[in-house]
Amino acid sequence: MAYEFIKTHTEDSKVGVITLDRPKFLNALNTELMIELGQALKAFDADSTIGCIVITGSEKAFAAGADISAMSKFSFSDVYGNDFITKDWEIIRQIRKPVIAAVSGFALGGGCELAMMCDFIIAADNAKFGQPEIKLGIIPGAGGTQRLPRAVGKSKAMDMVLTARMMDAKEAELAGLVSRVVALDQLMSETIAAAMTICSYPQLAVFAAKESVQRAFEGSLSDGMMYERRLFHALFATQDQKEGMQAFLDKRPAKFENK
Repeated sequence: MAYEFIKTHTEDSKVGVITLDRPKFLNALNTELMIELGQALKAFDADSTIGCIVITGSEKAFAAGADISAMSKFSFSDVYGNDFITKDWEIIRQIRKPVIAAVSGFALGGGCELAMMCDFIIAADNAKFGQPEIKLGIIPGAGGTQRLPRAVGKSKAMDMVLTARMMDAKEAELAGLVSRVVALDQLMSETIAAAMTICSYPQLAVFAAKESVQRAFEGSLSDGMMYERRLFHALFATQDQKEGMQAFLDKRPAKFENK
């Protein structure tokens, strides 16, 4: 499919890569871009050869926020009546395959929120994260007041949301917002390597692992423990569980078939 605001390609026919592509606007997220992103995510999710998806931007900006030139014209009836953000931004939550954000440069406002919607973030050493919406007379609207506290804690999230200060990559790693920080020129190679590692594992177990961690992030401990236990039990019905354990006992590489 031809896209206007994103680019897509695959790595080794296993990893789907989506690059945000509005360079003149530092990849500001408009409705059209988010619609295309959703289409690309769904296409890779439906492709049986793809095991993991990567979302990235440019060296200068992952995404410097939502498109304020478009948003400034909206009224309450526009955003509420058209279910702004919910309709076009939440598709990423429907994707079963792991989605990694490879972030360099600015990830601000909606860009930071998009990165947090991914399953984990690998950041370049020049990455900067922030929720500056308060400067515009609004608050984060795509999860910034909800996912950020869960990732970095209440105090640091309050600091960022109320003062609009940016967090650099080192602080983001220490705070738990990103999983790891790498040199800028190594960002994509490190991210693809992580994605390829995920692709090497049985897909049913990957699905279950992702779903279980998401339940921990969004629900109570007791509910999450029960969900994890049931998925753990269910995986004993798969061929890949039998193969994986037998390969371990045989001291040989496992040959998974995603069954």
